[in-house]
Amino acid sequence: MLDTILFFGYFVTYLILLIWAIKLAVHHDWSTLSNSLLLVIIGLVYDNGVLALGRFIGEGALLENLSYPRFYMHALFTPLLVLFSLSTLKRANVQWVVKKWIKVVFYFITLYLILYELLIEMRGLTLLPNWQYGVLSYSNSQTSSGVPLMVIIVSIVLIISSIFVWRKQRWIWFFIGTVIMFLGNTFPISVPSAALTNAFELILIFALFFTKKFQDNHLSTQKKY
Repeated sequence: MLDTILFFGYFVTYLILLIWAIKLAVHHDWSTLSNSLLLVIIGLVYDNGVLALGRFIGEGALLENLSYPRFYMHALFTPLLVLFSLSTLKRANVQWVVKKWIKVVFYFITLYLILYELLIEMRGLTLLPNWQYGVLSYSNSQTSSGVPLMVIIVSIVLIISSIFVWRKQRWIWFFIGTVIMFLGNTFPISVPSAALTNAFELILIFALFFTKKFQDNHLSTQKKY
């Protein structure tokens, strides 16, 4: 039951962050690539909501059909963090990022990861009911062990970008949040909970959200002078 409570807590937290992020986008600029973070948060709102309600919905076609979008959202939205990284570098005035071929690389990585997830990782996607620590979910029957390629590549891009943002804007939290998430995924803690380890993901999203908020405020301050 603890994991159900944790997933519900994640759902509420991500929902609050999403509403806050929308307000920031309305107040500042919808066109910035940093708003790609909103899609990632939407995916996490949905994912944690389905996990929190799984035991109450029960096994069957309804929960199975609700579970498929979890995997498609992950495949489509998570790679957008590469574009979020590009945006943070541009907003921090990192000089080399203005080169066209650099932008092409970021977009290529994003597209490659989306296609890799859809065509390779999700090929023949089959969901099976799975009870774990009191949580009922439909999981991919073909899930491989180890850290997924997409997570590794996205983490590397985030870490590198966070270092430049730290150096240019003296904002360390982007770096700290990304490193904590990376270490949490690479060296998982052995605890009797599937939800507790998702706290690393929440820490990352907090770090990215407040990085966006910091840069929004920084750019707004610059425009006043």
